[in-house]
Amino acid sequence: MVSRNAASDDFRKQVLGYGLTTAQILYRMPDHPSLLQTYVWQNYDLFPKFPALKDFLDFWQEKLDGPLFAVTVAHSKLIKPAELRAVDGVFRLH
Repeated sequence: MVSRNAASDDFRKQVLGYGLTTAQILYRMPDHPSLLQTYVWQNYDLFPKFPALKDFLDFWQEKLDGPLFAVTVAHSKLIKPAELRAVDGVFRLH
């Protein structure tokens, strides 16, 4: 049973510095090597070493038949430092 006050695993990862990582993977079709296919992978990962993505790509190369052609990576930290703005005055309405 999950407690109502428990933070999700994804949120915990974000607080620890993980960001949302998306990889567009181009690979050659095993039966038709002249054709390229696209696979999109998305997970929380650590910039700049991307250990989760590297593990996935290692798995791909060891277990799957389609040879990798290119990998394009995008990464965004979703929890960022708060933006601060100076306030010029305080207005009160009664």
